[in-house]
Amino acid sequence: MTIHSSLKLSGATGGQRNVWTRTERINALKKVGAWQEGDRVEGLRKVRTAFKVKAKKKAEEPAADAKAAAAPAKAAAAPAKAAAPAKK
Repeated sequence: MTIHSSLKLSGATGGQRNVWTRTERINALKKVGAWQEGDRVEGLRKVRTAFKVKAKKKAEEPAADAKAAAAPAKAAAAPAKAAAPAKK
């Protein structure tokens, strides 16, 4: 039997998880040097999960650089067309 479309969760598996498994926590603690081989696997320290960082507004700067680079290229192309004699 299938699930009714109104009961389905859209995008439920694509989000950020805030609870890690024991192996994920051990791997995170190994990276920072807080857990070595042979330590207890029960009663592990808390580990901060990834959190969203606000995107910086650097999109405007490259666009301005691209416009500035395109302007001299267009200006250089215009005299070249004008200098060429028209063929009849």
